[in-house]
Amino acid sequence: MEAIKRVLVADDGKRFYVRSLSADFHTQFGFVGKSALVKAKPGDVVKTNTGKGFFVFEPSFIDVYGKIKRAPQIIPRKDVAAIIAETGIGKGSIVVDAGTGSGALALFLANVAKKVITYEIREDFAKVAAENVATIGLRNIAIKNRSVYDGIDEKNVDVVTLDLPEPWKAVEPAAKALKVGGFIVSYSPTIPQVSDFIAAAAKNKSLQLIKTIEIIEREWEFNDRIVRPLSQQIGHSGFLTFVRKIGI
Repeated sequence: MEAIKRVLVADDGKRFYVRSLSADFHTQFGFVGKSALVKAKPGDVVKTNTGKGFFVFEPSFIDVYGKIKRAPQIIPRKDVAAIIAETGIGKGSIVVDAGTGSGALALFLANVAKKVITYEIREDFAKVAAENVATIGLRNIAIKNRSVYDGIDEKNVDVVTLDLPEPWKAVEPAAKALKVGGFIVSYSPTIPQVSDFIAAAAKNKSLQLIKTIEIIEREWEFNDRIVRPLSQQIGHSGFLTFVRKIGI
């Protein structure tokens, strides 16, 4: 997939993504000429042949991320934010991610971490993830097409994230991969999965349960004097369980 070259924003906030500067860009409001797209600088306004104006800016990570190809359901950004905030993932962190799927979580983590190694047992999902990594252009992600249940090659990592149907099977491999003080974060849509994961973690004396949380996002509508929550909310997506390695 060709990289996004420009982002055009209408006065109502709607965004358009320009992938080629060698041709005119067509919208329902008419087309923007290729010469205008090439010359435009961030903050400039370009107009279509019908006079519709768009603000121009360079694509950021979040713009490109929003256009990645999806295979299985991805972890919502509200939950990604909690993972990063609760574990303190930063520019020096080494992260192992298991259950790559489309690579959405791995991409977000790699945007803030030093390196991310992600495990995916399904070859078709691994291919989708590899395409998305190439689209984003991050060079600090390694994809391994194998089951994390069979073991983790990396040692002394800072965080292990699990988005798996049976996360309890990954507790021991994750514990062995972590450095003391590191975190395991398990993301599961159902409570039975959470319970089985916690039970497995409790059997390992080097691990300590921190907490299980659920993040609810509630967006509001502002339209003159009409101020209220939107009718459709992002409610339950999954439970996040945080475990920390406290010993060897």
